[in-house]
Amino acid sequence: MVIRTLYKPDLGITYLWTMIFVCIARFITLTLVNLDPPAGLIPLVDPLTGYFYGHAAITKDLFFSGHTSTLFLIYLNLERKSDKRVAIAATIVLMFLLLVQHIHYTMDVLAAPVIVYCCYRFTKALGFK
Repeated sequence: MVIRTLYKPDLGITYLWTMIFVCIARFITLTLVNLDPPAGLIPLVDPLTGYFYGHAAITKDLFFSGHTSTLFLIYLNLERKSDKRVAIAATIVLMFLLLVQHIHYTMDVLAAPVIVYCCYRFTKALGFK
């Protein structure tokens, strides 16, 4: 995505504006849909976020999957067929792995592309190319 944005900055602008709307949607859904972590979740402590959260495991940021959202947004913004194939394959693999590892509920992973697509269409409706 970064390389494609260097040659066509409009892609980067659309990506960034859509990501802003996705983050706003995520803030809202995290507030409204407060889910307990899935059974069997192994809490991992990220050394970088430990500086901000005091080395506590973050387990309540479930609905909707940020990882899936980011990859699917990259897929939506890319133009070349070969790039899109790689991005959608990576998105599907990531979704599968998130579910296998019990990091997210199924609805978290499946809702992400739907919400991201709505944010993407909203960005386009605002006139961003």
